[in-house]
Amino acid sequence: MLTAAKDFLKIYWPLVLVAIGGIVLTLMLMDPAPPKTIRFAAGSPGGAYYAFAERYQRLLAEEDVEVELVQTAGSVENLRLLDEGQVDVALVQGGLATPGDAQTLRSLGGLFHEPFWVFVRDEAGATQFGQLRDKRLAIGPVGSGTRLLAIELQEEFHGVWPDMTRNSLSGSAAAEALIAGQLDAAAFAASPDAPYVQTLLRAPGISLMPFARAEALSRRQPALADVTLLRGVVDIGSDLPAEDIPLVAPVAQLVVNKSLHPAIEALLVDAASAIHQDGSLLARAGTFPDPDATDLPVSRQAERYYENGPSFLRRYFSFDVANFLDRAWILAIPLLTLLFPLVRVAPPIYRWRVRRKIYIWYKDLRDLEARGRAMPTKEERAAITDELEDLQAEIGELDVPLSYTDDLYRLRNHVEFVKHLVMNTRPTPGLGV
Repeated sequence: MLTAAKDFLKIYWPLVLVAIGGIVLTLMLMDPAPPKTIRFAAGSPGGAYYAFAERYQRLLAEEDVEVELVQTAGSVENLRLLDEGQVDVALVQGGLATPGDAQTLRSLGGLFHEPFWVFVRDEAGATQFGQLRDKRLAIGPVGSGTRLLAIELQEEFHGVWPDMTRNSLSGSAAAEALIAGQLDAAAFAASPDAPYVQTLLRAPGISLMPFARAEALSRRQPALADVTLLRGVVDIGSDLPAEDIPLVAPVAQLVVNKSLHPAIEALLVDAASAIHQDGSLLARAGTFPDPDATDLPVSRQAERYYENGPSFLRRYFSFDVANFLDRAWILAIPLLTLLFPLVRVAPPIYRWRVRRKIYIWYKDLRDLEARGRAMPTKEERAAITDELEDLQAEIGELDVPLSYTDDLYRLRNHVEFVKHLVMNTRPTPGLGV
């Protein structure tokens, strides 16, 4: 076993050195490893964005990627933080991105409908959005997507509204103020799963305002889709809602800074598929994530994922191993291309080197034979035989693999033959072999 290993190293040691050098070069030149920590702009605690961000945090933690949640006022601030590079990923309400954002940001796909809910106290007597012009209406804080969308829709209904009617409460705080009678109405751009939305859908004395012209609004506002909250979809037993309610809804999307490592993008898309592929009150299962429901360019990594699913390596290896192999493979291809011909040529080169060690002695043997046969006296020929014996001793110390031993012994026999030839033949001056 040791002899076989020794012979192998003798043949392939140059290839071993090339392989080791190639591995070192590959490690030096391959793309950097993905970060182990990323920052996620998550909105405010208690909101749907924050709840979803926590789910991403848990899923990525299973792959040893730490997600640091950053509290924000909402989508507008999320976009700003992404543009400034202060966060790596964020949930963003559709329709808020600007042309400048498209230069630095990439979308990983639309994730869920985010209806524009407007809940109104029955005593306020408002059944249409335009009738809230002089009511106490909560539209969220500055920097939130809800506020921006509410202002855009207010402008659609009778132009600019007075600032005094725009309350900055949002989320659970706005819902509690509405239930307590401190507000006449509250608007939210949120997932149907948001706890405060579920609470208000069941709250007595509070109604969800329908947008009868939802389809017309979706035509005028490309970022909006017209959706319908179907009768009984919230609670079949209680027939809640009691009728179909038309709504308008942007689509929330997962947005990253385009400098984010592609492997992390793939991990996020994988998590998005696990989190958002189930149906909701407004969409059938499999509707999301949707690469077409975005207002930002979709990253190339996400496009590949949507077309082909997880990479071959990712299906069979952990995230760290798959990522390493994926990065190393690009540089391994030229290395393997170089090694294949070297592997084929190594044995012939080695055979030539070994036989050259043996055959080089034949030159000395030939010279000694010619000298010995040319010597006139027996004593002089005896000196030549002494040199032949020295030559034979040197040959005996030659180390060759077992497979070449026959060549070595053939040479030693030839030396012995020349010794007898020199001692037993008459001198023939000038004769050479």
